[in-house]
Amino acid sequence: MRSLIAVITVLDEQVKILQGQVEAHFGQHPDAEIYLSQPGLGAILGARVLAEFGDGPRRYADGKARRNYAGTSPVTRASGRKKIVTARFIHNDRLVDALRAQAFASLNASPGARAFYDSLRARGIEHNDALRRLANRLVGILHGCLRTQPATTRPPPGATGKPPSILRSGLTFKLLGCLSA
Repeated sequence: MRSLIAVITVLDEQVKILQGQVEAHFGQHPDAEIYLSQPGLGAILGARVLAEFGDGPRRYADGKARRNYAGTSPVTRASGRKKIVTARFIHNDRLVDALRAQAFASLNASPGARAFYDSLRARGIEHNDALRRLANRLVGILHGCLRTQPATTRPPPGATGKPPSILRSGLTFKLLGCLSA
């Protein structure tokens, strides 16, 4: 039992060291502030979502393409009078897991997310489906925030430091809710 406690203690110390490294490196990314401004995303979960989505600014043509890649958008099949809406079964499991964790954490972090979730539950939608729909909404918001950030606020690749504060805290960001005030 003592040897197991020793092993767990060492593993716990290593996890804390890795967590510090992830937080330090994620904070240097030009889009880190936008990810951290999203409800339910902290440094570790934000880094995970960023890693799974990738950071190519033109990788996704629109919000729908990003939501489709995330696996949070529904699949609609219509034929004549029949219409079926189902969840996507082909998706990036790590990204879906991270977005579900974000959606669940956002229930306490954002009154808007809580209201959206509660309205879905009041309509009789199951917990997991309501979380998927909330995650779908959050992915769309994240995409909009990443798209509306002016290119002038992003430092060139390889540059260190953050953009000037006057550009980071512009009125546009506050109106969109992409960055915390």
